[in-house]
Amino acid sequence: MDQDSAPLHGHISRQYDAELEEIHSRALAMGGLVEQQIHDAVTALLSNDTRLAEEVVENDMRVNAMEVAIDEECSFILARRQPTASDLRLVMAVIKTITDLERIGDEAERIARMALAEEKRAASERLFGRLEHMGEMVREMLREALDTFARMDAEKAIEVWHMDRRIDQEYEDIMRLLVTYMMEDPRSIPHALNVMWAARALERIGDHTRNICEYVIYLVKGKDVRHTNIDRLKSIMRPES
Repeated sequence: MDQDSAPLHGHISRQYDAELEEIHSRALAMGGLVEQQIHDAVTALLSNDTRLAEEVVENDMRVNAMEVAIDEECSFILARRQPTASDLRLVMAVIKTITDLERIGDEAERIARMALAEEKRAASERLFGRLEHMGEMVREMLREALDTFARMDAEKAIEVWHMDRRIDQEYEDIMRLLVTYMMEDPRSIPHALNVMWAARALERIGDHTRNICEYVIYLVKGKDVRHTNIDRLKSIMRPES
C-alpha cells in the first residue's frame, strides 16, 4: 500500500496523528459497546430478563453520547486540519461508521423494549433457537466488520460483506417458521409478532454492518462501493497492473 492510500501514516504534527488515532479508537470502542448491546438485548428477549432489557435501554444513551462526541471530534479535525487524501477518507469513514453503529444500537434497544413488553410464556424452543442463532450470526458479522475496520483490511471486508446474505436467508427462514407457528396456534400471534419484529431488527443490523464493510473498502481503496454488485466489488479489489 502506498503512502497516500495508507491511513494513519505519520505527519509532521504528532498531535494530528494522535487525533486521527483517537477517532479511530473511539469508533472501535463504540462498536464494542454496540456489539454487547445486541447480545444483551437478544438474551433479555429469550430469557424474559427484564432487568437486562432495562440495562440495554439505559445504555442506548451511552451509545448516542459516544456518537455525538466522536462526531464533534471529526468536525474539529475537518475544520482545523483540513485533511486530504487518505486522512480525509478516514475521517469520513469514521463519521459514516458511527452513524451506522448508532442505528444498530437503536435496533438493539428496540429488541430490548420487546423483551420488556413480552409476557412470560412457554416459547417454542425451535422458534427461539432460530432467533438465538440469527443473533449470534449478526454479532459475528459485526465483530468481523469491526476487526476489518481496526486493521483496515479491505479484502477481509469483502468476505464479511458476503455474510449479510446468510443473515437475510436466516431471516426468511424464521418468517416462514413464524407463519406456520401462528397458523397452528392463533393464541401465539402476539408472542410470534414480537419474535418477528426482533428478527427484522437483526436483519437491519446486518444491513448496517454491511455498510461498515463498504466504508472500510472506501477507506483503503478510495472507491465508493455503495449500491455495487459483487462483480464490481471483485474488480475493485483486483490488483492494479
